[in-house]
Order: sequence, then structure tokens, then C-alpha cells
Amino acid sequence: FIENHRSEFTVKKMCQMLKISQSGYQHWKVREPSAQLIRRERLKQRIFELYLEHNQMAGSPMITADLNDESEFYGTSKNTVARLMREMKLKCKTVKKFVVTTDSKHDKPVAPNLLNRKFNVTTPNTVWASDITYLKVGRRWHYLTVFIDLFSRSVIGWDLSSSLERHSLIKAFNKAVMRRRPDKGLMIHSDRGVQYASKEFKNRLKNYGFIQSMSRKGDCWDNAVVESFFHTLKTQLIHHVRFKTFKEAERSLFKYIEMYYNQRRKHSANGWKTPAHCEQAWYNLKNVA
Repeated sequence: FIENHRSEFTVKKMCQMLKISQSGYQHWKVREPSAQLIRRERLKQRIFELYLEHNQMAGSPMITADLNDESEFYGTSKNTVARLMREMKLKCKTVKKFVVTTDSKHDKPVAPNLLNRKFNVTTPNTVWASDITYLKVGRRWHYLTVFIDLFSRSVIGWDLSSSLERHSLIKAFNKAVMRRRPDKGLMIHSDRGVQYASKEFKNRLKNYGFIQSMSRKGDCWDNAVVESFFHTLKTQLIHHVRFKTFKEAERSLFKYIEMYYNQRRKHSANGWKTPAHCEQAWYNLKNVA
């Protein structure tokens, strides 16, 4: 306080008012910072760097997990990180917007809800969840279809299209199949959208020997994992960028999904591992066994 207000008051007067000796103040000025203070400042600096790396969309649990992967900050507690983030006024960005992309008012047959919110899956390529969301490119709405492996929360297939027709869904599905080569018996879960109920998509699932599951009507919680992904994507990317062209949007989505979300962003459902790390650990354990 004395150092910050020397231009307003005399040092002698402030020391008297605060009951501090002038010699004590002078000693404080020349004293070297303690190791504890140096580490605290370094920790705050690293927290800020990680906060920016996550595009200001990371709370204390995620940043704590990142810190504990680094030898310098291993053992840092979530409470410490939360306290320092409050001091630094670092908060997650939040945006709430919603546009309906699901057309469930159709007369096509729907599948039962076989998944029934059992989102914790113990092996890869057991259950894939899918959904469609929107984003604006130029002045037109475009639609992003994704497939997520519930084991690791990895986005394994996706496609961006200017149309809500089934073709984009099938394209994203084909990418996921080519990438993962799953066995028969794989469950594909989605909402009751007309695209998922289409004869063409159902025939593809049948040809591969896959099982179809659909959410109950109007219940977004039945597909909560994909809804959570879309919320994160919009909060971190879509609502903060104006895409001028289709190619620009596609490049940004590739960078976010393939380079950041799958490879860099940790998930609480994975024990604070990234999707890539989670899957690699599973395959390593399988090979050892």
C-alpha cells in the first residue's frame, strides 16, 4: 500500500498510520521475493496461458488436469487453481442460443431407445452417438453432422453441408466407418430426425450389421453427449467467428475437431484424459494383456 501511494502521501505518515516502522518498509523494498511467491506467480502465469489456449472456455477442473500433466505443477489442487482464477477474474465464456434442426414430425418408422442414457461405455466402437447442429456461413445456415464414440468422446466422423438432407449424414457416417472399421453389433444412437429414419440410412446400418437406437421424442437428454459437444463447439468457436466461405468454415472445424477437441481437450468422463490419450491407453493395455 505504501509503495503504491507514495505520490499521494509521505512514507513517514503512512508508516505511522499503518503502525509500520520506516526501517521495516525499507527492508521490504530490497528483500528478494521468496521461493513460494515466485512459484505462485509462475503458477498464475501458466494458468493464464492455459486459459487462453482453451479460448477462455476452461474452468478450474480442466486447467488443474492440464497442470498436473506438467512436472513443474504436478500436485496442484483444484481449490488452489479455482482461488487463483477468481483473483485473476478468469471465467468461462458462455453463450446460449438454440435453433431446431430435428424434424421428428414424419411418418417413418423409429427405433427404440436401446441406449437409455447409458453413456459410460467400456470399449471403443461399441456405441456411436450422432446429431446435427447449425452454423452460419456468409448469410446462409449450414449444418454440421457428427458421430462420436461414447467410449472416448472422440469425434470420429463429421460433415458440413448447406442442406439438411440425409446425404450429409451418410457422408459423415461413411467417414466414421472408414476411419474405425467397426465390427457388427455396433449401436448407432441419435434423435428421431427424418435423416436418421430415412430408408437409405437404415439400409446402410443393416448392411453393416449395426443396431439403431433413437432418443425418446423431444428429450435432448437422451443424446446428452453430442449435445454437450455442440455446446462446447459453439461456445468456443462458432459464436465467436464469422465464416465468410464454406472452405473457411470447414478449415476452422477441422482445426477445432481434429487438432484441439480430439487431441488436446481433456474430458472429465475420460478421467481428465483427451480422447486420443484415452483410446491409446486402452489399446496399450489390450496389447499388454
